[in-house]
Amino acid sequence: MSTSLSFFSKRVVVSVLLTNVGRLMFEISKTQMHFLRNDRLLIFRSFSSTKQHSFTESYLINSCGLSQEKALSASRKVHFETPQRADCILAVLRDYGFTTTHISKAVSKFPILLTGFSGPDIVSIVVSSPFILKRSLENHVIPTYNFLKSVVMVDENIFRVFKNPFLILGQNWQKTIPTNIATLQEIGVPMPNIMFLVTRQPGLVFRNREMFTTSVKKVIDMGFNPLRLSFLKAVQLSCQLNEFTIEHKMETYRRWGLTDDEIMLMFRLDPSCMRPSEKKITSVMDFLVNKMGWEPAAIARCPSVFAHSLEKNVIPRCSVVKVLQMKGFVKKDLSLSILAYTEKNFVDRFVDKHGHDVPELLSVYQGKIGISDLSFVCEEIRAKKQL
Repeated sequence: MSTSLSFFSKRVVVSVLLTNVGRLMFEISKTQMHFLRNDRLLIFRSFSSTKQHSFTESYLINSCGLSQEKALSASRKVHFETPQRADCILAVLRDYGFTTTHISKAVSKFPILLTGFSGPDIVSIVVSSPFILKRSLENHVIPTYNFLKSVVMVDENIFRVFKNPFLILGQNWQKTIPTNIATLQEIGVPMPNIMFLVTRQPGLVFRNREMFTTSVKKVIDMGFNPLRLSFLKAVQLSCQLNEFTIEHKMETYRRWGLTDDEIMLMFRLDPSCMRPSEKKITSVMDFLVNKMGWEPAAIARCPSVFAHSLEKNVIPRCSVVKVLQMKGFVKKDLSLSILAYTEKNFVDRFVDKHGHDVPELLSVYQGKIGISDLSFVCEEIRAKKQL
């Protein structure tokens, strides 16, 4: 399927998928979703209720064209207190040619359709993972949705995961994801962190159980705390990089005078410091050590520096700070935490604040001039040479 859909193709896809999603939501509403968490069951129930939901019932009558009898029946299966999401879904349906009669029939049979994925969500899923059209609704899509609902809970997160091809193509996720998640729960990884992992990096929990368990054990032996998000980042890196590659990265850091203890400190603080290439590590260290005068041990305490662009972030910000240090406007031991500032906050705090005292500061930040081109720096260099 092409990366873009014609209007007609979108209309056909949405028509077919909205019907399937309606069936999906209906099946989910009838099912209590269970998921094993240690010795307890996390039970998720639909909004079924014997109470009359006056707002929902009125909405179903006035906006969806249901009779009072059908609206009353439907309101027992779905409940919402504001119309925004349902309005959006109805608008999409009408945009793709659904008449009031079509909508009335669809909502009568599958009322939870009004709280599920919107039309644009469905189109986005199909464009990202067109293979979903080949998968069985009953045998794959519904079980997958049920499971994800028990883990990530909200539809926004499920929508994100459904766009990932790992999930759509995976034939045996039932044999890998639950067992890998259970492994994480057994060692105390918080459920919010597991939810983040499944949402952002579903490919990791698709790993072979033996490989995944081995990586988890290895990361525990390294001293990572399972309660912290960095633990899962380290597991991910351990699964993706072999020991030879990690040793090669460590050797690159050693050449800059870092001890194994300092390198492991970096790794525990931010596992992603092992991702950059040897060239990137060398370039960053060369700039910070030789141009900025930073001690390697100080750099090790802020390993996130290697995740930033050298040209767009590290050089401009460190250059500004270096100038301000030379002029005595900021302390000498200012840490690399300056890289974590937003663009606006950094400019406000360092560039604009001292722009009157150092007019060239903005040009330094924009890379138009280097530190050595500043007049007061040149004077200092000449004075040193005369000594």
